Amino acid sequence: MPTGIAIRDAREQLFDAAERVLLRDGPSALTSRAVTTEAGCAKGVLHRHFDDFDAFLAELVRERIARLQRQGAALLAAAGTGTVTGNLAGMLTDLFGPVATAIVGLVIVRDELRARLRATTPAGLPLLTEAAAIIAAYLAAERERGRIARRADVDTLSPTLIGAGHLLFADRDAGPPSPEAVRKVVTTVIADVVGESPE
Repeated sequence: MPTGIAIRDAREQLFDAAERVLLRDGPSALTSRAVTTEAGCAKGVLHRHFDDFDAFLAELVRERIARLQRQGAALLAAAGTGTVTGNLAGMLTDLFGPVATAIVGLVIVRDELRARLRATTPAGLPLLTEAAAIIAAYLAAERERGRIARRADVDTLSPTLIGAGHLLFADRDAGPPSPEAVRKVVTTVIADVVGESPE
């Protein structure tokens, strides 16, 4: 493979390639060679942009966390509109898209990657910890608006939603759950603190 050819947006090209490998073959197949082969570039391209493969993976996860933070800002802006159930179901569906679910699996199986991400996520599981904080902030905003009960423990509800959502979306072979299944999980988790009429 030629090495003297400049690759436009090499980092993005490598991230996209890593996501395709993750989706197609799973976390165990993600190697530097698999990524560069998928990207159609020489292996040295990855090492020109990252110190090593774990540094590349850590940046891939950080990019996904940054995307999640943008989704979280949109969720927070939606507080007071639509229904709490609908907003949360939409957030879980966005959060647990196929790539993000595969990245969670990657973080779980790679100890070195988790260690590198401790600067970003000091405790918990990277990506899911940030998602729980986003949902807790959204629930707190809805509590302030009186759309969920004052007694709602948002710091318990948010990881409960994340855990239930992850289990619902984690089966790669079965495909994504139906919107109704996601809404049912959300409705069940928040039923005690939200009084909404069905949409």
